[in-house]
This record gives sequence, C-alpha cells and structure tokens, in this order.
Amino acid sequence: MITVNSISGGQTSAYVAAKYEADLDIFSLVRTNDKSCEFKDKKLASLIEDKIQKPFVGTLEDDRIVHTILELEQHIGREITWVSGYTFDEIISQKNGYLPNKVARYCTTELKTIPIASYLYEKGLSPVEMRFGYRANETRRANSMNAKLNESGIVEVKIKVGKHENGNNKWKTIEYQKPSYPLIKDGIYKDNIVEYWRDKNVKFAKFNNCVGCWWRNEIMLKKMSEEHPRKMEWFAKKEETTGNRFKTDITYRKIIEHKLQMELFDDDFNDCDSGYCGI
Repeated sequence: MITVNSISGGQTSAYVAAKYEADLDIFSLVRTNDKSCEFKDKKLASLIEDKIQKPFVGTLEDDRIVHTILELEQHIGREITWVSGYTFDEIISQKNGYLPNKVARYCTTELKTIPIASYLYEKGLSPVEMRFGYRANETRRANSMNAKLNESGIVEVKIKVGKHENGNNKWKTIEYQKPSYPLIKDGIYKDNIVEYWRDKNVKFAKFNNCVGCWWRNEIMLKKMSEEHPRKMEWFAKKEETTGNRFKTDITYRKIIEHKLQMELFDDDFNDCDSGYCGI
C-alpha cells in the first residue's frame, strides 16, 4: 500500500507534504467553464492543461492556489500530480440543477475525492494510505473519517469505470484509502504550521477552498465577494438560473449586496467553517 499526500493548497496540507514524504503527492483542481472566471495568465493556463490533460478556463478557488502548488513542488523537491474531474458547471448540470448544500454535500466528493480516487484506480494503486492534515486539536474530524471505514479499515468510494453497451455509465465501488493522521500523532497545531511557513518561498491564498463555499458564514462570504467579485457572481447566478440555493436561509445575491457594518480582519477567516473540502 503506497502513501499519498492529498494537497488542497492550504498551509496544513502543504505542511504534511513538506514534512512527511510520500510515494505520491496529488492535487485536485476545481474548474469552471465560465469565461467570466477566466484565468488571466495564458502561459500558465497552458501549463495547467498539460498537467490535467483537460481544458482549463478558470478555477472557482483563489487563482493564487495554482501558484502555491507550483511553488510547493519546488519546495519539497518532488513532482505533484494534478488531476481534475468534471467542471463544477458540468456537475451541477448532471444533478439537474440541484446545488450542493448541507443536506447534499456532493461537491467535495465530485470535485476532490472522485478525481483522485479515479486516478489511483486507473493506475492500479488503490487502496492507498492517505494522509489527512487534521491538526492535533481536530480529533473530531479524524473520528468522523474513521466512521466511514469498512470492516477492513478502508474507506470505499463509488467511481465511474466505463460504459455499458447501452451507453449508460458503469459504476464500481472500490476500496479507496486507509486514512492516517500524522499531525495528530505528532502533536502538531496550527501555530507550528504558521511558523514553519513564515520564511519559506511558498505563498498561500488568504482563503482556501472555493471562494463561495456554502460552509462559510454570511459575513465571510461577503468578504469573499469583495476579494473575488467575478467568482462570487458565479455562485449567485447558479442560484438564479437553477432556482435552487446553496444556503436555505439567504441567497448569494443578498450576501453580495449586503453592506457590512464592521471591519473584518483577514486572520479571522483562515479556515472554512467545516474543513470538509481541503486539508
């Protein structure tokens, strides 16, 4: 069973990659077809297309994350494998316009887990030992992951493995990964990670994961709309065109138009409310 570091683009998963050498380091890129979110650096966009072997218009994460992964590759001295599944637009279309929310958290599975699991399966590598960047005070997250283990201590996932003769997709449930938590084992906390990256040539986005992640609270999403107006507009338009919502109690349009009554500090929003997407 090989070891794998799944990298999200945040400081914690990057720390795992830097401190715990693995057989494979892998990053799953969230893509969009929307031209309004187009990645501006055409030369770099072409490089990304070569890495994922798919068209790349733009990402719904901070563009900085693309640079982070490339800088991290230089820092650790190992190649990072890039993968990408369907675009977020395509996945929503496949779900007939049903948007991910607290009831159906399919975006993480479709955008992160399945692309990585499919790559590992196609290469004949699964199941693998997957290192998760849960810090020493995040045992709750580890317990939540461990609850998914089958009788063999492996997390399973359902992936597409081809098509039937009638054209329908052929699916298979595979043994995907055995989780491990090196930061919990070694007593590593957030301050240890922040201090490590303080003088390194790897720079990180202010906010990790999709800019409009519905796990974030409304104040943080408003902050994101100021940092990334074109990308937050994507989320608002998805609600308007599908007639569905990411959050049950408020629309993204209202969040974007809301006038903040306080000044926010970037340090207050280094992590998403849940942490389900990234490590």
